[in-house]
Amino acid sequence: MPQAKTRKIIFNISSNFQALQVIGEGAYGVVCLAVHKPTGIKVAIKKLEPFEKPLFCLRALREIKLLGYFRKHENIVSIFDIQKPLDFDSFKEIYLIQEYMPSDLHKTIATQNLTDDHIQYFIYQILRGLKLIHSANVIHRDLKPSNILINENCDLKICDFGLARLDVVNNSSRGRSSPNISILTEYVATRWYRAPEIMLTSSQYSTAVDMWSVGCILAELFTCIPLFPGNDYKHQLILIFQLLGSPSEEDLTCIKSQRAKSYIRTLPQYKSLNFDRVFNGHPNRLKRHGGKPINPLGLDLLKRLLVFNPEHRITVSEALQHPYVATYHDPKDEPSIEPIPAEVFDFDKSKDQLDVNDLKQKLYEETIRFKH
Repeated sequence: MPQAKTRKIIFNISSNFQALQVIGEGAYGVVCLAVHKPTGIKVAIKKLEPFEKPLFCLRALREIKLLGYFRKHENIVSIFDIQKPLDFDSFKEIYLIQEYMPSDLHKTIATQNLTDDHIQYFIYQILRGLKLIHSANVIHRDLKPSNILINENCDLKICDFGLARLDVVNNSSRGRSSPNISILTEYVATRWYRAPEIMLTSSQYSTAVDMWSVGCILAELFTCIPLFPGNDYKHQLILIFQLLGSPSEEDLTCIKSQRAKSYIRTLPQYKSLNFDRVFNGHPNRLKRHGGKPINPLGLDLLKRLLVFNPEHRITVSEALQHPYVATYHDPKDEPSIEPIPAEVFDFDKSKDQLDVNDLKQKLYEETIRFKH
């Protein structure tokens, strides 16, 4: 196989592809733009080198398995193929061949003055993709603008499932957290988009955490800057309470940890703010959009997403029926799938007993098994 070198990064890819340039880098992987030479089609090749740490192997395994389940949905990034390794001994890196999307929502927010029509369309597509994800009993857990890819036609696709988990007891219809989800951890999502229950009860949460992230993204679309840019755990919670008000005793019933409840009671007390005033009067909103008011229906959806108690937070199915996205809502064209069997993710239950070599074997089998 020829070696394509880009920014001192070697891509040992098939001769059918030509690597052009690096378009993204992470802790254990690099994404390059490439051309499939027989067809001239641009693709994104994600090179993973996860074998330094079990954590990286687990993320790669989750992502490959989930993308296999979610393939061909218009609002979830597609994986076309996985380059097959020659043998187990030479299996040192993984190459995912994915569809190429030239931008993401983070870059789009930073560079474009989006109209309300744009925002409605983006939020609708996020919800449409999430409907399929949640119907499979999967929690994405890392929804943020940089994990939402966009092309020139404003088509949108959710990506990066390395932190996703199964909601093994499906209480997601009302956003209830499951006491049996012991595999979940607080290490999830960029802090700014984290739901408060993740920070307060790290082992008990549900698909409702993704809906909180959608609320943070919607607010960012309105103001063009992140809503809750917390410096640390405590600051993050205070920013949330400054907008929503301190949680009531009734709301605190959703927090199972007595220690977390006691901690919240030590924080300053805040009254909720008026969303209309906060967002329409936001300095960055005025700077980018002048005095043009935000669509009241958008603000109403935002209020239903940014709810402290996950049991009262709007679900993805309810959000798709909200008037703000009525222009695009079509129940016949918003697919769902059967829940993913829990045994598919058995490795997560025993992850503490698996070393890198065990996980490498599972990844090897997964890449060999994958069919495009």
